[in-house]
Amino acid sequence: MTDTGGDEDATLVKRALDGDDAAFAQLMGRHKQWAYRFVRRYVGNADDAYDVLQDTFFSAWLALSRYQPARPFDVWLRRIALNKCRDRARRESVRRVFARLTGEESEGLELSDPAAGPESSVATEQEIEQLERSIAVLPRSLKEPLLLTALEGLSHQQAAELLGLNAKAVEMRIYRARERLSALRASRQRH
Repeated sequence: MTDTGGDEDATLVKRALDGDDAAFAQLMGRHKQWAYRFVRRYVGNADDAYDVLQDTFFSAWLALSRYQPARPFDVWLRRIALNKCRDRARRESVRRVFARLTGEESEGLELSDPAAGPESSVATEQEIEQLERSIAVLPRSLKEPLLLTALEGLSHQQAAELLGLNAKAVEMRIYRARERLSALRASRQRH
């Protein structure tokens, strides 16, 4: 979990709600890096990640009055980012179905070779991109716990609270995600 200074975040939220646009810009600047990393890992594409990140920040601006200062701002913002990623995945799913029905080509459905594991260090930019694309095609139920724990640093309990699950379910889904990534890797190495 990122330590972004909850008191400072709450102060910036209050100032933004009072009409200080610079306070909101500063607030987003404080959280932009981790939010982009999270979204990029979820969607697997830099251009799409920027679009989702913009949607996330726009939604945060619109919903800022509903933020509860007693809760960490980064958890609240992460929830919005997660929902935007899910929205994008649903839209893409509809586009793929439509493309199949109309006979059009679907883009971006190729699986790539994941590196040794999602949290291991990788040597090249190409390997990082392959890993991100592989994680992006995991089912949502496996991808979200993996991203939140292994790559974003949340505990199983924190991820469980964010996803509305229990910690044991998060642990099992992470295990299954790793199995799926390993199977994809082994399959790609055979071909």
